[in-house]
Amino acid sequence: MARMLLKNCRVWDGSGAPSYPADVLIEGERIRAVATTLGQLEAAGAEVIDAKGMTLMPGLVEGHAHITFINGARTVDLGDTPPEEHTLIAARNARLLLDHGFTSAYSAASAKLRIDVVIRNAIDAGELPGPRLRASGPEITVTGGLGDERRAHQFRDSFAMFADGPIEVLKLARLCIREGVDSIKLNISGDDHTRSGDLPRTVMNEDEIRAGVMAAHDFNRMANAHCRGAESVKRAVRCGVDVIYHCEHADEEALDMLESVKDRIFVGPAIGLLHTGALEAPEGSLHQGVRRGITMGLEAASRAYPEMRKRGIKVVIGGDYGFARTPQGENARDIAHFVQHLGYSPSEALVCATRYGADLMGLGDQAGQVREGFLADLLLVDGDPVADVGVLQHRDRLVGIFKGGEAYKLDRQSLERRELRAAE
Repeated sequence: MARMLLKNCRVWDGSGAPSYPADVLIEGERIRAVATTLGQLEAAGAEVIDAKGMTLMPGLVEGHAHITFINGARTVDLGDTPPEEHTLIAARNARLLLDHGFTSAYSAASAKLRIDVVIRNAIDAGELPGPRLRASGPEITVTGGLGDERRAHQFRDSFAMFADGPIEVLKLARLCIREGVDSIKLNISGDDHTRSGDLPRTVMNEDEIRAGVMAAHDFNRMANAHCRGAESVKRAVRCGVDVIYHCEHADEEALDMLESVKDRIFVGPAIGLLHTGALEAPEGSLHQGVRRGITMGLEAASRAYPEMRKRGIKVVIGGDYGFARTPQGENARDIAHFVQHLGYSPSEALVCATRYGADLMGLGDQAGQVREGFLADLLLVDGDPVADVGVLQHRDRLVGIFKGGEAYKLDRQSLERRELRAAE
């Protein structure tokens, strides 16, 4: 069994507690020991890496992953991409996530039925580099719902499958499950990113939602939902959805309902797309109604999520990366958005990006923290992410990326430069 000793680390362990100096011993795929008395761990037979005070922390978890999204400007770009090319793009995106320190990813939807599944299986088999992946099927939407780009005179595919009524939803959910997904996705509401700039409408009824959730739970899978409007959040809670995305327009009743089930649900704001649309899109690049709706959504999220934080609701990072305004690889920006917009301290935001993400992955008892017996999914960072969460946005500051105890990346030149600086 391979052994590795990371000595002289500054450990941020994922619990939310302050960082501390420690040596960490890895055996096989797990953390064998964490010693706060430096130099006491037996290093016989181990590869020894002197971290020179760099931060060792849990690997990041992308809680709203779209590895099949192609950085396109239009939803129909996803439908227009042939499946063969699409699969290759998804493989590159999976590697890109791991390159940026994401050792796990929970999919919020696949643009085509089996791509997530194929990529997950290849990663698990060691055939492709990438994060641990929980695969999803495409988004199930109703006629006229989010993702339905069809017209009476023209069929246009996007990222969704279409169902009206509980029987059709049930069939599509079971189809996704048969093809190997870990979760299904329901688009309960629309978006506020429309030319009208109106509040998002709740368009999937409770019979339809319950059918999808029932299928998922019958097969021991998770049910995810796109919910922007307050009513859509309430329907998701009432119908037993496990992961509720967006939720920015949640009213007091919706917040109370989320709090009442906080022991079983996860929420993800996907704040990245709102941030870039409202604050970074060049003037004139968005229709006025679209910009108004996105700005309204960002302002609503900035009110709702501080309340969720106070109520102890588990919130995960992941900001709809994979669009033109939110390209793949910039996913760690979400941590800073949590601090800037949602009322989280840097340490709290990092917990959302690590420990809560591991809980979402179903690995909460064995990943997401630097603890003895946990999986060695770790980052060695040149800098202090608690002092500056932005350091995690820079690949060159990720000196080490470890997944299951294996060094996917170990930049020995950075370690040597650190040693030279210390000697000076």
